[in-house]
Amino acid sequence: MSWLLYTMAAPPILIVFLRALSFVLPGKLAQLASFAAFFITSMIMMSMCAMYGVFASILLRAVGYGGLSQWTVARAFKWSMWLITGVTFKVTNSGGEEALLTRPAVFLGNHQSELDVLMLGCTFPKYTSVTAKKSLKWAPFLGWFMALSKTVFIDRANRTTARAAFDSAAHTMRTQRQSVFIFPEGTRSYAEQPELLPFKKGAFHLAIQAGVPIVPIVVANYAHVLNVKKREFNPGVVDVSVLPPISTKGMTAENVDALMKKTRDAMLEELVRLSHVSGTGNGVPLPRTSGRDEQGELRRRN
Repeated sequence: MSWLLYTMAAPPILIVFLRALSFVLPGKLAQLASFAAFFITSMIMMSMCAMYGVFASILLRAVGYGGLSQWTVARAFKWSMWLITGVTFKVTNSGGEEALLTRPAVFLGNHQSELDVLMLGCTFPKYTSVTAKKSLKWAPFLGWFMALSKTVFIDRANRTTARAAFDSAAHTMRTQRQSVFIFPEGTRSYAEQPELLPFKKGAFHLAIQAGVPIVPIVVANYAHVLNVKKREFNPGVVDVSVLPPISTKGMTAENVDALMKKTRDAMLEELVRLSHVSGTGNGVPLPRTSGRDEQGELRRRN
């Protein structure tokens, strides 16, 4: 029994030790100690929330509320990370919270780093599921939780099974009013400036096939909070904008490219604006919608 207690106590003790080191070590070493403490804390909290999610999903499915499983676990992760690490994401734009109530919908978000898991924890709407690569299905606790909570698993190497997964998701969206959250970039950008990778078409095909709107969720560039490449971490609040729903009514597969461009352009423009509002514009010019000066434009659109 004693070895089990030691094993359970080791990670918290290591985290406290690393945090203490970050206050006394010089520059770069302090930065690495703080980053390591945050990384270990995040992994522990994610594992604990995933374990909670397994039991929560079973219980919620048993009483007919399985669609709330991922939302429940998302909020648990949000508050635990906020209390322990001091990092959170906040919807700041007018009408954003109302747009999150759209149901069913395909929610799209820009994908910057592993910290986006916490972004989901803070913004995830009720009755929504994520998409994930099929290999995650077999991961202990996390995979079990995802499988029990209506995750749409995609086998990226097999186009036939991937399409079948989207067909099933579209049916669920229509019949159970379950929304889906997708990162259309398909991978993390690790961007240090407000920029987006090219979008993949799957999310837009799904929205048109299901006949549901697209709701873009734009997260300000947060390299000043977490920079994985430089191993930097600082507590803080990251701004999020939820844009108005984009209708897909009457659209067909022929409209996918135009819909994708319209969505990406709107998200990129808002991403740059958000970065200026939060003071991390990094020299990227603010997109203009009028002939007013930049500061006036910023105030008007904020």
